[in-house]
Amino acid sequence: METTQRQTYLDWLRIISILGVLFFHSAMPYVAEDGWHIKNHETSNLLMESNNFLHLFRMPLLFFISGTVSYYMMQRRSTLSFIGLRFRRLFIPLLVGMFIIVPPQIYMERLTQGYKGSFWDWYPSVFNFVPYPKGGSFSWHHLWFIAYLFIYDLIFAPIFAWLISPKSDTFKEKLAALAKGKWIYLLMLPGIIWFALLSEKLPETNDLAHDGCYLVYWLLFLLAGFICILQPKLMDSLERNRRFALRIGFVSLMVWEYMRWNKIEPFHEAWPFHNSIFNYLFIALRPTIAWGWVLALVGYGKHYLNRKHSILNYLNQAVYPFYILHQTVIVMIVYYIVQTQNESILSKYIYTVGITFFVTVLVYHLLVRPYAITRFLFGMKPKDKPKPVMQVENEDLKPAIGLSA
Repeated sequence: METTQRQTYLDWLRIISILGVLFFHSAMPYVAEDGWHIKNHETSNLLMESNNFLHLFRMPLLFFISGTVSYYMMQRRSTLSFIGLRFRRLFIPLLVGMFIIVPPQIYMERLTQGYKGSFWDWYPSVFNFVPYPKGGSFSWHHLWFIAYLFIYDLIFAPIFAWLISPKSDTFKEKLAALAKGKWIYLLMLPGIIWFALLSEKLPETNDLAHDGCYLVYWLLFLLAGFICILQPKLMDSLERNRRFALRIGFVSLMVWEYMRWNKIEPFHEAWPFHNSIFNYLFIALRPTIAWGWVLALVGYGKHYLNRKHSILNYLNQAVYPFYILHQTVIVMIVYYIVQTQNESILSKYIYTVGITFFVTVLVYHLLVRPYAITRFLFGMKPKDKPKPVMQVENEDLKPAIGLSA
């Protein structure tokens, strides 16, 4: 039996995931780690540890939920119709982001590197199409997630169409076997093995072309989300075994953190093992943590968050534009915050989170949400047209006069 009615807990998890991304990116200027656009003069190792933990499962959870979204979008649509919808919801916002939303981030970074011109003097360099960061100004920055999601849906649209059709009924019946006991956790194995074998050779780049390990790693979470919502018994199994998944994620995390903090890592002098198999086992802890926490969060979400609220519809529409906008707001605000003196890292971080949330929500509410063109450019659904008064009155009378809906 297919689940064609949208599950509320998945919307809540999506909202929570985007809020997690806000806290993660707001911390990046203050963590003791290279590679972000603008850095505070002083950084925090402890804040970096919090970000390391969030990074293990924040994007895997988003990809898992995106797999369920793809399932619902395939309902009552042909393959071409689904591709057209994803083009409008993903590719167009990606283009808007690359030419309008992301450039201010790069410009503010260039200012910290000594550039003296105005934004409008700098902006034409975007159209040289030289990739960032190698001297260029053309990038998708945090919108890589949208690019990857579009590629996945484009490639797998025919398979998704087959999976939701009656032609796959036998396959779906066989999937139900995974719902027995704890067999569903076999879904973790391909991602864990793939990551353990390739992540050191092919580190994360988010540039698509050189991201061979993570391109497949993220995909496996998306496919798991699609498969679990395709066969409702699998979601029931995740709910039933949620403590087991949390146990996997928690124990793996504790082992990983203990070894890291005591420098018991491959290629370190304290590493006691000489067989390469132990290197792979250590690396495998990271995807094990990710899968454990993702499946636990889905299970707990299904158990506790499957309830509607009057604000849910508003939040569900807002999270996608919020994601597109939030990092640009962070970078523009942080450019000025890092220049302040005699302020603690914690106060700067809290201020960054608060002001980013405030500005991003108001930009969405006042400048994106009300207008058809901005809704289109940010991948939102068209605004619902109000029903004519006569139609509403007639519908209200239907139950009283016995008319069928």
